[in-house]
Amino acid sequence: MSTPAPLPSSTPSAPPVAPVALTALLALDSLGLRQIAGPDAREAGTVVHWAHTSELSDPSPYLLGGELLLTAGVHIGEAGDGDLDAYVARVVAAGCAALGFGVAPVHDTVPRALEEACDRHGLPLLEVPPRTTFSGVARAVWRLMAEARHAELRRVAEAQQGLATAAARPDPVPAVLRQLATRLNGAAFLYGPEGTELQSAGRTGGAARAALRELTAVVRRATPGAPTAAADTAGPVHLTAYALGGGRGFALGVATEHRAAGDHTITGAAVVLLSLLAGEHQSASEAARSAALVRLLLGAEPERAGALLGSEAWRVVHARVAPSRAERTPPSASALAVSLGTPLVDPAEDDPDSGVVRLLVPADRELDPPPGWTLGVSAPAPVADLVAADARAARALRRAEVTRSPLVRDRESGFAALVEPAEAAAHARVLLDPVASNPALVETLRTWLSLHGSWDRTATALGVHRNTVRQRIGRCAALLETDLDDPDVRMELWFALRNC
Repeated sequence: MSTPAPLPSSTPSAPPVAPVALTALLALDSLGLRQIAGPDAREAGTVVHWAHTSELSDPSPYLLGGELLLTAGVHIGEAGDGDLDAYVARVVAAGCAALGFGVAPVHDTVPRALEEACDRHGLPLLEVPPRTTFSGVARAVWRLMAEARHAELRRVAEAQQGLATAAARPDPVPAVLRQLATRLNGAAFLYGPEGTELQSAGRTGGAARAALRELTAVVRRATPGAPTAAADTAGPVHLTAYALGGGRGFALGVATEHRAAGDHTITGAAVVLLSLLAGEHQSASEAARSAALVRLLLGAEPERAGALLGSEAWRVVHARVAPSRAERTPPSASALAVSLGTPLVDPAEDDPDSGVVRLLVPADRELDPPPGWTLGVSAPAPVADLVAADARAARALRRAEVTRSPLVRDRESGFAALVEPAEAAAHARVLLDPVASNPALVETLRTWLSLHGSWDRTATALGVHRNTVRQRIGRCAALLETDLDDPDVRMELWFALRNC
């Protein structure tokens, strides 16, 4: 990826109108233009911004760039081939887009030396027939420009209406991104303050996606003088990044293979909408969380504080980075929260050794384990019962890790549902007291029971030798003074371990 550059606020050499494809001029039968030299206009995608007539031997000081330069060759006269080559070189250096040579009354044919010079310097050369006036060519250029501008304005207006409609949907942010990606025929990404990809729409290659993430880091810096927009390329893909308003570090990234007139205006409308939506979302959720915290600190019942958070029932989620991802760059807790659709997350930064991230998720929300995480999820619980749900989520996470499942849900039913959680916890403390002071024994017993007494699978799950498992289980049997081969004993111990 090349060094990103800030997007210019304006381009001085470009006119405030849409350019015209040179092929569109060549397609007009009324003009009868014919390309006779230079790169093929269709393959090169040549466009012209205006038409200019000059018979000067050096018109370059009067060119702005992007012109279809029209000449009848009055200045050529008896000029040699070297003069024609220098003439073409000068107008190309000045930014001339194409050269139109009028046949008659000065020259009966286009000079061969001029054709060769245009081929050498890569300048499209058009033959203008005697019946076509230069003013007619200029008029056609301006007419096509007006039509292109009208089409561009119509496209922008329709896109802005579509974006506004999307912003009014119940899920406005993903709806706006989808609408933007569709209108630009590309892909759009919303990034959070940490550079995490929060939402996306459309598809693009992995290299372009990685380059776009790096590019957004340029505009996410909330420092004076930092650019609010930047552009770059990743192969054939055009990349642009925009800082969203509010100073919260959000950014919009756009990837397109082709740029069209009006794209920047359409994206600008999306930037405004996403800035408002991101600000409103953050402000509303932060205000609700702050109010709930204040109520709790001032002694309110949990139900009264929880009512501010927008859900009557919640699931507690315990998550830990999967072992396969632990040694690589681990996914962030904020990315997990976004994936699960909740702002209520405790990243446990004060206890990094545990590595457990805890979240509250509305009970009616579907949960899919994101890549790189192992999840334990409690059954739905009202706010007053979240402490017990937290314990159940912790047990579910342990079962998920033991069974190597990406997600395990705790479902209180059957025998377990008949016992009050407090009574079950008290029973568990008494039953497991002989081994409670040795965490290695407790974890080995829990894993061994969950794997139906398999020595090899338990050893693999714990990362120890099978003989170590046998020694620990034997030690548990001795301390508990019980027969671990008895299915009733195993059932009672498993129940206790689930409630400890």
